[in-house]
Amino acid sequence: MDIHVTYDRPEEDAPRSGPVKVGWLLTEDKGGVIYDPPERFRSVEMNKRHAKSASRCPAVINLESRYFVVKCPFDLHLRFARDKEGRPGLRNMHGEASPVRAKKLNTLLHVTSEAEWRYPDRPTIQLSLPYLFIADEPVYMSQVSPFLHYRKDPLPGTIFGGRFPINLWPRPLMWAFEWHDPTKDIVLTRGEPLFYALFETTPQDRPVQLFEAERTPELVEYLDLVSGAVNFVNQTFSLFRAAEERRPKELVVAKKRG
Repeated sequence: MDIHVTYDRPEEDAPRSGPVKVGWLLTEDKGGVIYDPPERFRSVEMNKRHAKSASRCPAVINLESRYFVVKCPFDLHLRFARDKEGRPGLRNMHGEASPVRAKKLNTLLHVTSEAEWRYPDRPTIQLSLPYLFIADEPVYMSQVSPFLHYRKDPLPGTIFGGRFPINLWPRPLMWAFEWHDPTKDIVLTRGEPLFYALFETTPQDRPVQLFEAERTPELVEYLDLVSGAVNFVNQTFSLFRAAEERRPKELVVAKKRG
């Protein structure tokens, strides 16, 4: 007698379909008007008349559709300097003409401890941002350099990228920059791409629907649960399982307008 055994896949393990919903929000409302909403990357108008034009290539269109742009919130002109004791620091070359008050800029921008630099001759600076991305299903977000944006004067270094699961480890982002040539200034303009966000879905061909999310009490409580871990644990990825066990099933709520 033949025996046929089948295994039913649990509903939660079944492949999902349709767009993946990813919420974005600012961690605070104060000054939030200067932070533009993330937007899907779109090439400037190019030649689309010819059937073989690169702007009509499905592979190009598919790649570009997966990147979302986070723009620079204000103008910056920074110069690396050391004080009399040799400690590294930043000089705001806009001076009194700076669009950001010095006191506020000092809370957002700083040079990391010299002991934490990856290379002794490459300072690392960090610009804190209030952007946060969240999903209710497994989604990895990668923060990458805006490599599709042409700059006439390239930045004197590279940004630190990163990849982490936004469903388990949502956290405010920052722009981290490794200054390969500290003899050259960093010049950023409000509105230019600061970095791209790339979202990995399961299956990989699912589109991403990005929308502004509500900062609910449940989300704030969960953020408090995970946000302080980096100050106490070096390898925070080891905490994902613990975070998953304490995470509410649903945290993403679309922001209501009006």
